[in-house]
Amino acid sequence: MAELREADAAKPHREDVSIKLDNVEDAPSTTYQAAEQVAENEADGDSDTKPSTTASERHISIQTKLKGLEMLADLDGAGRKSCPLCPEEKFKACYSHKLRRHLQNLHWKVYVELQGQRMCICHLPCRNLKPSLSGDQVSGRHVAHYHCVVCSVTIARKTDMISHLKRHINKGETEASYSGSSDVPFEEPAPSGHAYEIMKELGTNVQLLPNHTTPQKSDTYFNRKMKSNRQLVFCSLAVLTEERNPLECLDAFGATGIMGLQWAKHLRNAIKVTITDISDTCVKMIKENCKLNHIRVDGCPRGPRGPDSEVEGVPIATVEVAKMDANVILHLRAFDYIHLDPYGTAVNYLDAAFRNVRNLGIISVTSTDTSSLYAKSPNVTLRHYGCHIVRTEYYREVAARMVVATVARAAGRCNKGIEVLLAVALEHFVLVVVRVLRGPTQADESAKKLRKLVHCQWCEERLFLKQGNMVDDTLPCNCHGSLPGKTAVQLGPLWSGPLFNTGFLRKMLSAAVQHSMDDIQPLVKTLICESECTTLKSFVHGPSALTNQVECGVVIKTLQSGEELGPADQSGKRKTGEESGSVVKKLKSDVSLEHPPFYYSIHRHSIRGMNMPKLNKFLQYLTEAGFRVSRTHFDPTGVRTDATLLKFKSVLTKYSVPTYTNATATQKSVSTETTT
Repeated sequence: MAELREADAAKPHREDVSIKLDNVEDAPSTTYQAAEQVAENEADGDSDTKPSTTASERHISIQTKLKGLEMLADLDGAGRKSCPLCPEEKFKACYSHKLRRHLQNLHWKVYVELQGQRMCICHLPCRNLKPSLSGDQVSGRHVAHYHCVVCSVTIARKTDMISHLKRHINKGETEASYSGSSDVPFEEPAPSGHAYEIMKELGTNVQLLPNHTTPQKSDTYFNRKMKSNRQLVFCSLAVLTEERNPLECLDAFGATGIMGLQWAKHLRNAIKVTITDISDTCVKMIKENCKLNHIRVDGCPRGPRGPDSEVEGVPIATVEVAKMDANVILHLRAFDYIHLDPYGTAVNYLDAAFRNVRNLGIISVTSTDTSSLYAKSPNVTLRHYGCHIVRTEYYREVAARMVVATVARAAGRCNKGIEVLLAVALEHFVLVVVRVLRGPTQADESAKKLRKLVHCQWCEERLFLKQGNMVDDTLPCNCHGSLPGKTAVQLGPLWSGPLFNTGFLRKMLSAAVQHSMDDIQPLVKTLICESECTTLKSFVHGPSALTNQVECGVVIKTLQSGEELGPADQSGKRKTGEESGSVVKKLKSDVSLEHPPFYYSIHRHSIRGMNMPKLNKFLQYLTEAGFRVSRTHFDPTGVRTDATLLKFKSVLTKYSVPTYTNATATQKSVSTETTT
């Protein structure tokens, strides 16, 4: 079978070369011999120098030396020769000396190199033309392009090709991450005649459509930049499986299904994964990806499982795939873990998510509407989140607290409270992970943490507003008295409680180490330091990390190991009202030292004409002054501290050095010498 597949793969190249050479009338015998030689070279090429694809799949424009192109054109033969990388209407057949200059100047001179493989520019009609409304291809000019040696994609511009290869190298995808895998047969080709693209992440293979990066044109949208988001969600689910199992998990917006497949492939029997999507294309793609990863499809609840749900070999896990709206399935079934990741805001699905989530379950919400979250569209922010915000230096933390406040209000409408386990705001998304606490008492406690924020527009001092206080009298700065007009504004309502749970983050770090997630380990370590508001970077894995939380002054609000849980918890059954109430009372009895809200940017408050100290040195100076300090993931130059802005600036001024200290010193010495 392998030989047949290699012959089929080499057949299109052999036909293209033979068709092109049939038009040459002067040297028919030599051209046919060249065609056979090209086919043999493509089928028997050196596979050691090729990063990912086999020699039979390598395009003829990818060569290691110029002699490879000359062999394709058979320059040693007599008569007129045609260019192997140009169509007949672009470059007519000519003699060998002219064709050699053409290959050197047009194709070989502008190559892009990767690990010895040189990708020459290609003028052949390799790129499929855009189909018209009737389904026929529109005639047009074929654009010159390059063929990627890693993933076989065609890119027109050289600079874009170089950037494309750099992304492959940075992600370590130069060996075999992309391949036209022949292990899984595809019954139907992709739309518009494009081939599927195979992508591997965290040991999970998924096939993607060629337009997977444009959500407006593709149902199976996939964003490579959200890899950190997927890994954080996976670690939070892994921590929950340590507390109780089996769990019923829901990936409400499957798209390609990569997140749910990663859960099922690595956590196996500890969870029962359900992946849903409203698109037929997405559901079909998810089922194909299940076969690709040897995961059995349990089928849609509307009908029996089909015969195509079984894969060859023994399935490693079972996943339920259903075509259903997220709000519908959230109203029909109860889950222990729910992940919401729609395209844009997730506020339309929060009410349904809190309706049937089990007690002490976890809901993770990913919001990608950064324009409204980061105060670029304040009207949309007010419409979706019911908050008034302005652009500040700490706008990312404002976005995270705004999403948590929206989640808390949705939970309160279902008589449930929340405990924030994790809140991350990066360039492309805002991720919030909360634990659900059932009962009106917990809902009232969460509602009390929704407050207005007083923000000074002049010095950017900020403080959460308490009930019954005047706006200008609340801020510690004196801008409202020294400057005319109104300087303070009210933002929010926002979440005023903590954004991190130290014990939960330490367990997430252990899960990241266990599953070899090296990309997010520095981020989780930064979150642990930020939650403790300390610069200490000693991390303990395993059960000993839980006992060290009291020494750091932070109380673990998550459940302990399986020994402290009852037999009903280990079997996966839901707790009774008395048992869950006792757990909540135990969590509330602990007195925790919460991290201070918000942070200051050292560059924003630097003094003009002064060289500020290094950030790590400045953190040490604030610690020596008696303040709690830590770095923050929201801003690489930000400092989270309990000091006021006035004290922050005083310490910064004290340890800043004038810019022209050496110059003024030399001027003074010269002046003294002249006077003497």
